[in-house]
Amino acid sequence: MNNDIQFLKELQKELKTQDRDSQAEPRFWTVGDYRWVGTWDDSAAERYSVYIPNDGEDWELEEYLKDKEEQLEEEFNEEAQEGFANIGCELSALDWIKEYVDDGAYLVPEVKEHYVIPNTMFLTKEEAKQHIRLNHYHYTKEVHTYAMTAWRAPKMERLMKILETFDWDEVHSEKELPLL
Repeated sequence: MNNDIQFLKELQKELKTQDRDSQAEPRFWTVGDYRWVGTWDDSAAERYSVYIPNDGEDWELEEYLKDKEEQLEEEFNEEAQEGFANIGCELSALDWIKEYVDDGAYLVPEVKEHYVIPNTMFLTKEEAKQHIRLNHYHYTKEVHTYAMTAWRAPKMERLMKILETFDWDEVHSEKELPLL
């Protein structure tokens, strides 16, 4: 029991002193990250991916073009090389890909969106940071802790109030706790 009370005292101190990330009362922490998702609105696109049906794969367009540029002299004729040199935008890139790689290729406009990683919940920010350090290879370079408030959750509010205000030394000093 002494170890449990010591744990609760340390947790209480950490809850009271941790950074709140501009939130009034964060109740728990999760992990946030970013991902690219397709959008129907071409004008909102932050980047494009290209889908190549023959490969059954999609590629980020700029990376795909860099990869093809490295293969130009080995795999493509002079006409294809000249056409590649004239690529000036996403649509001309798609035209080149359709002509020399796969006529079924198409572009997917994408936007970057923030999301909360499922199944992550930590009582302290430090614990969330530790999780990120130990599992960084699952996330992008933009991974971060994300404070959550547990809006309109009275039991969570009461539990956090107990954890943050209870006098654990008083419990520790009593020889025997009364039974409920």
